[in-house]
Amino acid sequence: MTLLRAPYAPVDDDLPKGRLYVLEGVSGIGKSTLTALLAKRLDATTLHTLPEPLASWSRTMNIALRPLPQFAFYLSGLLHASDLIRDGLGHGHVVADRYASSVIACHAAVHGLGVDQVTGLLAPFRPYLVPPARTFYLRAREDTLRERLRHKTDTKQDDTDLFTVPGRLAALLAQFDTVAVGDPTAVVLDTDDHTPDELAAQVLNTLRESDA
Repeated sequence: MTLLRAPYAPVDDDLPKGRLYVLEGVSGIGKSTLTALLAKRLDATTLHTLPEPLASWSRTMNIALRPLPQFAFYLSGLLHASDLIRDGLGHGHVVADRYASSVIACHAAVHGLGVDQVTGLLAPFRPYLVPPARTFYLRAREDTLRERLRHKTDTKQDDTDLFTVPGRLAALLAQFDTVAVGDPTAVVLDTDDHTPDELAAQVLNTLRESDA
């Protein structure tokens, strides 16, 4: 693979002081709540992929763009997120609510593509992306997801599409499972019957054990 060269190479001014931890999974599963808890306990910076200003444009882009330019839009958000992560790592740990795995799994599920097809599109840009130290894939039963979304106060289109678009939830779950199998940083976390505090404790225990 050809290495990216200036002006397209990532900027690494200093050795990072922290590590990148990522939370992945379908909408409404509890990533944002867990991100906030982990950030507090790790004294970490948080980030959502897509970051602003792209997040505000996502609804329009999902409607207006065909699959390839839509992928390019989300890829630009991922590259921007990596720049923000790189800056955050200069100060300490970063916890990301979604990252590369979401771009792959969601695009594949929405457009009926194989994970390998989307992974291939992303491959030339991998050298730009900050690699996570650990990626936690959150899982939950359908009834658990429905209950969590019922109490969610900031429901978005992605949340409602899980149950209104035929086959959407099953496709997303399958694609996230496929991505996790091929991810060397993956840790699968079953969230059913666990409080956010209990899940945060599990994540922190996993990180302590991996650092031992």
